[in-house]
Amino acid sequence: MKTYLEINEIELLVSVAIYLRDKLLIMLLFRLGCRISEALSLKVDDIDFEQGTVTIVHLKRRVKISCADCGAQLGMSHSYCPKCGVKIPKVFKEHEHRRKRVLPIDSQTLEMLKEYIERGGPVIKEGQKLIFGINRHRAWQIIKQCAERAGLPKLVNPETGKVHNISPHKLRDCFAIHAMKTDDSGDGLRLLQEHLGHQSFNTTAKYRKVAGEEHRDWYERLWD
Repeated sequence: MKTYLEINEIELLVSVAIYLRDKLLIMLLFRLGCRISEALSLKVDDIDFEQGTVTIVHLKRRVKISCADCGAQLGMSHSYCPKCGVKIPKVFKEHEHRRKRVLPIDSQTLEMLKEYIERGGPVIKEGQKLIFGINRHRAWQIIKQCAERAGLPKLVNPETGKVHNISPHKLRDCFAIHAMKTDDSGDGLRLLQEHLGHQSFNTTAKYRKVAGEEHRDWYERLWD
């Protein structure tokens, strides 16, 4: 069974999508290689049509506990401060750690975005003009239904061996593998890590293993 989607299969997904919104969702997930949560949180203001870029903001909450007297960082189980020794009432300080990355976007997807916005596609929620006004469950449904309409087979997870429906993340995987096949140099890997927003290089490196499957297949066929 296949482990990832090919570019022609992404094009097929786009062609069978009925609504412009659904076509755009597929294009953004693949051409940007973004996470579904990132795609669904995109706002019209995040698109720079002049520069041809999309700004993606990733919000991660971190909870830190510190001593009210000396400010020393504490663990969840601390009753006394290891630095100054006072009894700790456990002062919680919640910090929002924002990371953002500005991604280039191709002209075809940018034109589709323009058309979608001009047609009044974006949805206003809580004062924000979101590109998509749908939740994760609906986004998964759209991708699954388009895959079924296109007659695409399910994919096997190369790490677990489990078979899954085609999901939004598989479009991100397709982008990463295509990028890896195109350029697996040190600079290429570094740029891919930055583009995907991976904190760890090991997360990016897994795509090199998947992208190298053709080499393995070619080698094994030499001895058939």
